[in-house]
Amino acid sequence: MRMARPLVTTIIPVYNRAGMLREAVASVLAQTYRPIEVLIVDDGSTDETRETAEELAASDPAIRLVRQSNSGPGAAREAARLQAEGAFIQHLDSDDLLLPQKFELQVAALERDASAGAAYGWTRRRFPDGSVHPAPWKRSGERIETMFPAMLMSRWWDTATPLYRRTVIDRAGAWLPLWAEEDWEYDCRIAAAGTRLAYVADWVCEYRAHSAGHLSGRGGDPRILRDRAEAHERIYAHARAAGIDPSSVEMQHFARELFLLARQCGAAGLADASMRLFRLAREASGEAGRRLQFRLYEAVANSIGWTAAGRIACITDRLRW
Repeated sequence: MRMARPLVTTIIPVYNRAGMLREAVASVLAQTYRPIEVLIVDDGSTDETRETAEELAASDPAIRLVRQSNSGPGAAREAARLQAEGAFIQHLDSDDLLLPQKFELQVAALERDASAGAAYGWTRRRFPDGSVHPAPWKRSGERIETMFPAMLMSRWWDTATPLYRRTVIDRAGAWLPLWAEEDWEYDCRIAAAGTRLAYVADWVCEYRAHSAGHLSGRGGDPRILRDRAEAHERIYAHARAAGIDPSSVEMQHFARELFLLARQCGAAGLADASMRLFRLAREASGEAGRRLQFRLYEAVANSIGWTAAGRIACITDRLRW
């Protein structure tokens, strides 16, 4: 007798995206793998998404609906994490799609490699005009053994790309209630544990760029910048915990990211966040943190204030490019 296969849970937070939600859920139900469950988290939608989510939940016993007041993607994913029953966890943004064999391929990869905590494969990027990028998106087409240190350079896959073991998610714990970069911080938290990866050389999901916009595109919003600052601070802490060499290309790149975000936060009036990020940037830069650029910026910020220094620096950055 064939043993029952492990359950895969897909977590889909949604806010005011009725049409795309239907398509996202349909892509999960189209999986060749069973058993599955789908947790839709309606994050306080104010349009027909509320009714759409209810209809979807009523249409299939594999779909469950979780409701919460509008609290952002981090809080939505955490609400679902607490109710998920699967041995494997899939995160899916409501505007993206899974390809039909994703679970079949990635569960098999994880079953072949007991030391791997997550499996990933190729991500397709679809543009608003319907065309697709011909190569795997970001670095999803590369075979990468561990999430760190590459994850410090950038979030080199999309939310739908990996399939995680439930044990990895349980060890990572609660999602932060952030509105931006909560996914990158969570991945880096998992990366800091030394999580190994299983690679699938095939298409597994689709990231869709679209005219409706993405929350991550609201870069100048002070609330978004504040959350990005917290995420960056925690990512740096995860990198330190993982023992990433301060002189490595990855850490030096992230130090520049910290400095850039420090300037942006200053320009947005977030002086405390700007100062904290600047000091982390100097620390992360190691010997490079003693350079004249850092000393001059700190002297100017201490003289005219971190907000004014950030605004001047951002104007200079724009003129430079």
